[in-house]
Amino acid sequence: MSTSGDRKGLDEAGLEKFADRMRAEGMPDIAIRSFLRSLEFVSAGGETTIPESTIEPVDSVPDLASLDDFEEPGRAAISRAVVIKVNGGLGTSMGLSKAKSLLPIRPGISFLDLIARQVLWQRDRSGVDLPLVLMNSYRTHGDSIEALAAYPGLDCGIPLGFVQHKVPRVDAETWTPVEWPQDPSLEWCPPGHGDIYIALESSGMLRTLLSKGIRYAFLSNSDNLGAVLEPRILGWMASNEIPFVSEVSERMPSDKKGGHIARRDGRFMLREIAHCAPGEMDAYQDIEKHHYFNTNNLWVDLEALAAKLEASPAGLDLSVIRNEKRVSQKDPSSPRCYQLETAMGSAVECFEGAQVIDVPRDRFAPVKTSTDLLSLWSDAYRLSEESRMIPIDVEANRNRTIQLDPRFYTHVDDLAARFPEGAPSLTKCRSLVIEGDHRFGSNVTVEGAVRLVNESDEPVEIASGTILSGDAGAR
Repeated sequence: MSTSGDRKGLDEAGLEKFADRMRAEGMPDIAIRSFLRSLEFVSAGGETTIPESTIEPVDSVPDLASLDDFEEPGRAAISRAVVIKVNGGLGTSMGLSKAKSLLPIRPGISFLDLIARQVLWQRDRSGVDLPLVLMNSYRTHGDSIEALAAYPGLDCGIPLGFVQHKVPRVDAETWTPVEWPQDPSLEWCPPGHGDIYIALESSGMLRTLLSKGIRYAFLSNSDNLGAVLEPRILGWMASNEIPFVSEVSERMPSDKKGGHIARRDGRFMLREIAHCAPGEMDAYQDIEKHHYFNTNNLWVDLEALAAKLEASPAGLDLSVIRNEKRVSQKDPSSPRCYQLETAMGSAVECFEGAQVIDVPRDRFAPVKTSTDLLSLWSDAYRLSEESRMIPIDVEANRNRTIQLDPRFYTHVDDLAARFPEGAPSLTKCRSLVIEGDHRFGSNVTVEGAVRLVNESDEPVEIASGTILSGDAGAR
């Protein structure tokens, strides 16, 4: 972090208001210290952008295929590994009021079901009790742990989850904690998934894992069903005493807004779009210059992490992201506020000797929107024996574009109502644009570039067995 400008920042009394608020909410000391460090930095005019002039592009990194010799050491190290899924997100943008990982990915099967089955499959194959642990938010913890009760085989004496912290929102005018009596929950926000490192410590999970002989953690988002423990990366990490590994993949035009890897002061670092300096968006999105995007699949040596946390009472010094919002998204007259967040991938810069590995796109299949979900529902993906969602044709998936009218297809219930018999076949689809309300029967096929337009108030029924091609259905 670097500070610029003449701001002196909040004084001790100003910082203590936030500390008092967090103590009253039961937040642990390490979470308070971490937040106050970020708050003091930002209030003093600290630079939350990462200018192009301060970093160097990364031209090449090792790829996963080059690690074949490490598969056997990796299988031997599985007994010292844990799979940790970041599971704090609610599916509110898709109409859910519970954990996003409880979304259906196939009839009767959720993301969390597949995650549990992935870990159980790897246990059966390796013959060791590979633990699964969720980092939940206070809103997702209960539902998620309850859902995992359907898999008693996951029990190996390690808790199935821990809860990340929450932090106060900052009034953008007064630099005091937000107060919103109409809905006190809006006074708080999640601190970003960079919170995972201190939450592991404050929850006791880090010490529990180390006491069980677990040294290596594979971290990934629960909405990325391509992210499974990969023995070759584990073996490479263990054999070479690498403290931290970040999985990246080659950027395509569709990835230009995602965080990319660069170098700063000789170390790998992560720059998110929120770090982009004014006037530098073109350089940020230049995929020829910045070749690799962050998949948020990470590997951490827990012993190295414990040593870092012991030396730093406020946790890892991660790059701060300042997001400006209205306190109430439903009330445009509500005060402006700041949410201070960190990204877990930015820890790559905190560990001496951290490495980056280029992985295939099938390790990155996140679901952020109903469009992503429709693709996974379709035959463009297959469910493998190890419970991974595998693209049938990686290149076709990469180039296929789908645009769904947000008035009718944003929420998962709306999607299910319009595709009651399942998604159409998309394996031969180059692009699909749906404007207006359309309802699909069973076994519909989309071929080539299809645009459907309905300007009426009544839904258009797409009959079962229909093959859509070209400008089919335009009206």
